[in-house]
Amino acid sequence: MKTPQWLDTILYPFQHRWLRLQYGNMHYVDEGEGEAIVFVHGTPTWSFLWRQQLKSLRRNYRCIAPDHLGFGLSDKPVSEFSYSPEAHADNLEELITSMELKNITLVVHDFGGPIGLRYALKHPENVKRVVILNTWMWSLEKEANMMKVSKFMSGPIGRFLYLQLGFSARMLLPMGYSQRKHLTKDIRQHYQKPLTSAKQRLGTWHFAKALHEANPYFAELWKQRGKLSKIPKLILWGDKDKLLPTNFLDTWQAVYPDAEIRHINAGHFLQEEKGGEVSEAIHTFMQAHT
Repeated sequence: MKTPQWLDTILYPFQHRWLRLQYGNMHYVDEGEGEAIVFVHGTPTWSFLWRQQLKSLRRNYRCIAPDHLGFGLSDKPVSEFSYSPEAHADNLEELITSMELKNITLVVHDFGGPIGLRYALKHPENVKRVVILNTWMWSLEKEANMMKVSKFMSGPIGRFLYLQLGFSARMLLPMGYSQRKHLTKDIRQHYQKPLTSAKQRLGTWHFAKALHEANPYFAELWKQRGKLSKIPKLILWGDKDKLLPTNFLDTWQAVYPDAEIRHINAGHFLQEEKGGEVSEAIHTFMQAHT
């Protein structure tokens, strides 16, 4: 596949790689050498979200960042693929296994939490560290507002908003910024261009539905949370997040009291607003847990 004309290779100066999966080709980047760090994105983002961390950390580490099917430069299957968090987790596991990555550090954000942490729960012996950014790993049934919105978005009006109007990249994405100045026209384009048609936006709509449909899957992950207790954890939290409830950080702290916590003065997309600070925190954490 050729580099799309809209992709700024200065902003995103990485070599394209693909893994052939059952339901399509998964795009990913693999930069640098050393200990492996796997970056797992959520919605409506793709590996572009991690570009500042990739540029910085590839100097010392091997940095792998995939695009889930339906996002970024990966294929966007219309039928057969379920787009469930569990299906994405299966794809991520296949990528890690095929690349024979060992003693990895998982960095997860948004839906990347319940996707990436499934691998850590299944293979804790192969995960050396975990970095958690504004995400969750438990049932959201008690979050009344999230359930109400998710159920509405799964209906005909929500489907229209997501598939026809590009609600996720056009309207939700800006809400994830504390300071909109960081969401420049060029950066906004890089999130909207991979999602220009209804067929290409299926992945974002399925994530909106999954907030309530995937609760049994989330709950099953949470039951196994003890498997991660001995793995060193860094929690980087954008304190001005308007997309996730403020109590999510409290939940992480309660279950993993030994985790290192770093508050970031940013919104949901702290990798964008405070890219250098996030990169430095990950590097320091890696050095402290060699």
